Amino acid sequence: MRALQQALSFRYPCRVYYEDTDAGGIVYYVNYLKYMERARTERLRAMGYAQSQLVGENLLFVVHSAEVRYQQPARLDDALYVSAEVLWLKRASLCFSQQVRREQDDALLCQGQFTVACVRADNLQPRAIPEALRAAFAAPLGD
Repeated sequence: MRALQQALSFRYPCRVYYEDTDAGGIVYYVNYLKYMERARTERLRAMGYAQSQLVGENLLFVVHSAEVRYQQPARLDDALYVSAEVLWLKRASLCFSQQVRREQDDALLCQGQFTVACVRADNLQPRAIPEALRAAFAAPLGD
């Protein structure tokens, strides 16, 4: 396992829409997972890799495991940002630490760790993360 020495964070802004909430105007719990998925996808895009490009190279990233803790609710119209920091890289997997925070007061709403596996798109068997992509995950990103 190769642990990253510095926090390499990425922030994805989003807003809470009516469709994200329950009848009380509070974000439905599973939607935090969607926000975090989008942040990981946008981090890839910021590194110069689109999901569609990777599929064309017979590569997919799939969630292997997730651990999520809910702290406070987000509400209709809240502006949020979602971080996506790489904690460690292995040959065919990596782990993200993620947080969802309210922009207005920086309150922590939800946090999680996601282990993501690299697999072949054609048969879903594990494959090594290409070296250029590994290097991109380890490089600092601008916020």
